[in-house]
Amino acid sequence: MKKDIIIPEVENVFLAAVQEWSDDFMEKVWYVYLVNDSDNDIHDVMVVSKAFGTINGEMKKTSLLRHAFVEIPAVSVVKVEMVENSVLALNNEFMLTFFIGNTLYDKKYTFKANAINESNVEEVPILFVDGVIVR
Repeated sequence: MKKDIIIPEVENVFLAAVQEWSDDFMEKVWYVYLVNDSDNDIHDVMVVSKAFGTINGEMKKTSLLRHAFVEIPAVSVVKVEMVENSVLALNNEFMLTFFIGNTLYDKKYTFKANAINESNVEEVPILFVDGVIVR
């Protein structure tokens, strides 16, 4: 029975953390974007995020945040959430679920602890700005 289940692989859909100026905080902050660099529109998109890890020997974790998007067109991006500076020292995990046609796709993306920083940036496709990409 298990061999009959087809689990499609997510391709050309990934997350990128980009640092931008925030007028609200009067400083640069990191925002996570969902990048659809595929030829397909994706729909009924759900992103669930959390952060976890240890700081000073103490286990820490954040609450779950949930984001829903009706449709993300092919070759486009959508801003998911801001990552607060205090959780950059933790693993930031994003569980992505979406449909292409009638096929369900899902994938877990993790920004490792302290990976979101200016020394790990590369150019993000479609946005054409520097950011930390996790595929």
